[in-house]
Amino acid sequence: MYWTLELASHLEDAPWPASKDELIDFAIRTGAPLEVVENLQQLENGEGEIFESIEDIWADYPRDDEDFYWNRDEYEL
Repeated sequence: MYWTLELASHLEDAPWPASKDELIDFAIRTGAPLEVVENLQQLENGEGEIFESIEDIWADYPRDDEDFYWNRDEYEL
């Protein structure tokens, strides 16, 4: 299982909190790439476990601009 920003971005609008099955259903209904569905299917979770956010699935998911390695001030006019 691997996550990239592009793959994880397909879950940004998921109905959090959600179970593994709900996330798989969401990914299929929204036309997410097959890799997203496969990654979700490989999640190991207990029966009825609820994921509160994408960070529960991918702990390194960048949430704010500081997580991206560029300085916004350098590019603003």
